[in-house]
Amino acid sequence: MRIGTGYDVHRLEAGRDLVLGGVKIPHEKGLLGHSDADVLLHAVMDALLGAAALGDIGMHFPDKDPAYEGISSVELLRRVEGMVRAAGYRVVNVDSTLICQEPKLSPYREAMIEHIAAALGIEKTRVSVKFTTEEHLGFTGRKEGIAAEAVCLIDDLPKKRRGTSPEIRLV
Repeated sequence: MRIGTGYDVHRLEAGRDLVLGGVKIPHEKGLLGHSDADVLLHAVMDALLGAAALGDIGMHFPDKDPAYEGISSVELLRRVEGMVRAAGYRVVNVDSTLICQEPKLSPYREAMIEHIAAALGIEKTRVSVKFTTEEHLGFTGRKEGIAAEAVCLIDDLPKKRRGTSPEIRLV
């Protein structure tokens, strides 16, 4: 088993859509970034890549590459899951926290969980999305941006049995 952590932050700006966990949230500001700037999914991706020792999202999806301009982070999360699987691992679970003063996000929790679980090919019961404020402290408390943290657990993909019993040796 391997554990990974991820953290991301994006500035709030007028004229942008607010997308969190793959869900478009009604709000007067959105997150600034090269992709859709989904800070929650970016933290999840970094946690998964870190657990598999595959670097970070900036390595795989550089913000200077026009191919990723405006791309859905749900699509990027699917690609990261494929990288993790290709490295011989599967996702066991994801636990995440969004940190923002506003908007209130609890009405969107279930949809976020569904997007993450579907992109990773795991059951919804293996995904946790939590929300907190910083009591009007710091850049999130001043409503300047949104941060996210994530932790994940991955383990080895199960080996396919070939119909023969493994050799047992007594030592």
